[in-house]
Amino acid sequence: MKNINELYTTSQAFPNTEKMPVLFLGHGSPMNAIEENQFVTGFRNVAKTLPKPNAILCVSAHWFTKGTKVTAMEMPQTIHDFGGFPQELFNVQYPAKGSPELAQITHELLLPTPVELDHEWGLDHGAWTVIKHLYPNADIPVIQLSIDYTKSAQYHFELAQKLQALRNKGILIIGSGNIVHNLRLVDFANFDRDNYGYDWAIEARETVNNYLIDGNYKPLIEYDKQSKALQMAIPSPDHYLPLIYTLGLQQKGESISLFNDKLVAGSLSMTSLKIA
Repeated sequence: MKNINELYTTSQAFPNTEKMPVLFLGHGSPMNAIEENQFVTGFRNVAKTLPKPNAILCVSAHWFTKGTKVTAMEMPQTIHDFGGFPQELFNVQYPAKGSPELAQITHELLLPTPVELDHEWGLDHGAWTVIKHLYPNADIPVIQLSIDYTKSAQYHFELAQKLQALRNKGILIIGSGNIVHNLRLVDFANFDRDNYGYDWAIEARETVNNYLIDGNYKPLIEYDKQSKALQMAIPSPDHYLPLIYTLGLQQKGESISLFNDKLVAGSLSMTSLKIA
């Protein structure tokens, strides 16, 4: 595999920096894009602890594809990939530039895994609804890396490890999903109740948090072999796998700090984390 310093655009586009932290953001409802609440405050607060990145690579739960793709356009569109919300939300645009250079570097770092340079997607709500709170001026280029739904969590963990070198080029890597994410069981009547979760959701959140703090990632990678509570929390892998990418980027000596660590509407968690 090529070292990032050998890649053709790197020295010009992305000079060496101190190692960037890594984030997993529980993105929750798209309404977080326009609401003022404790979770968007949490996003803004964590942004204050970060060096200003040269660019962002986001792994979003909402770009679930056959094969791996990376956005490579100059100006990604703001995708409103949801329904049933107020027009105010559909009016939001997040006009961050893309980075064809970073897309090409990502493509090369992930070899021999084939990565398609995509010019059709853009920024889905897993990306822009949270990144807009980190960088409201949309002045940081953003690309997205898709999640190959045909592959295992172990595969995604190992794929993420190939992206380590980006952290020393000022690239902020963000996984965006939700650890506890069972939409079929959402208690809409209690959506605004603080830190409200069903018993199984409380158990799943505590179990995952303990594994995270202990650095015990094997059961997190093998989540489908764990307790009934975790099966309820992760009925499909799309919102969970961005966490696995984040964990794959942790390096020796780094620790995890949790924030926004609350349950919502019975069957969702907003738990987010920073690795540094």
